[in-house]
Amino acid sequence: MKKYTIAAYAGAILLFFSAWWLLAKAVSLPIIPLPELVLATLGRVFFQSIAIHGVYSLWRIMAGLFLAIAVGLPLGVLLGYFPKLDKVLSPVVYLTYPIPKIALLPIVMLLFGVGEAAKILLIFLIVVFQVIVAVRDGIRLIPAETYYPLNSLGASFYRIFCDILWPASLPKFITAVRVAMATAISVLFFTETFGTQFGLGYFIMDAWLRVNYLEMYAGIFVLSLMGLVLFGIIDLLERCFCSWQYK
Repeated sequence: MKKYTIAAYAGAILLFFSAWWLLAKAVSLPIIPLPELVLATLGRVFFQSIAIHGVYSLWRIMAGLFLAIAVGLPLGVLLGYFPKLDKVLSPVVYLTYPIPKIALLPIVMLLFGVGEAAKILLIFLIVVFQVIVAVRDGIRLIPAETYYPLNSLGASFYRIFCDILWPASLPKFITAVRVAMATAISVLFFTETFGTQFGLGYFIMDAWLRVNYLEMYAGIFVLSLMGLVLFGIIDLLERCFCSWQYK
C-alpha cells in the first residue's frame, strides 16, 4: 500500500474521531460517549467477549462469500461465454435478483432454522447474484476478435478462460464483491439478532438492551473495523491482480 494511501486512511480516522469527540462534548449525554471511554471499554472487554463474537461474525461473512464465489463465478463465466445458455438462465436471474434478500429471512429461518445455515445462506444470496451479473457482463464486453488467435490454435476452454475470460472479468468481479460486502455486513448484523448468542449483532443489541452504551459502541466500532479490514483486503487484491488499472 502506498504512503499516500496510508496517510489518507490516517487522516480520515483522525477526522472521524475528532468529529465524534466534538459531538459527544456538544451533546453531553450517555448515549454518545467520548471515544476514549469507548476505546478503554473495548480494551477491557475485547478478549473477554467481543473477540469470540467477532470470530463468529467473520466466519459467517467468509463462508457466505466463499460459497457465493464458488457458485457465482462459474455461472457468470458460462452465461457470458455461451449466449444460448444466457438466454435460458438470465430471466431466472433477473426475476430473483431484485428481491430484497432481507425479506426472505422469515422463509429462510423456517426452512433452515435459526442456526448458522440461515445466516450464511442470506449472505450467499446477497453476494451470488452480484457476482453472476458482474462476471457475465465483463465477459460480454470482450471483443469477438480477441478469441480469434486462441480459436485458430485450437485452444481448450480452460486456456480461453485463463488467458481471456478471467483477466477480462476480474475487475468487475472484484467490484461486485466490494459492493456486496457492505450489504452483507448490514444483513449479518440483522440476522445475528435472531436465534443466536454469538456474533457482533447479538453483542451490540444485548448491550443496548442492558443500557450499556460503552459496550454497544465498542461492538459497533469492531464491526466497522472488520468491514474496513475486509474492504482494505479487497483493495489490495485488486491492486495486485488488476495492476494495469493503476498505471
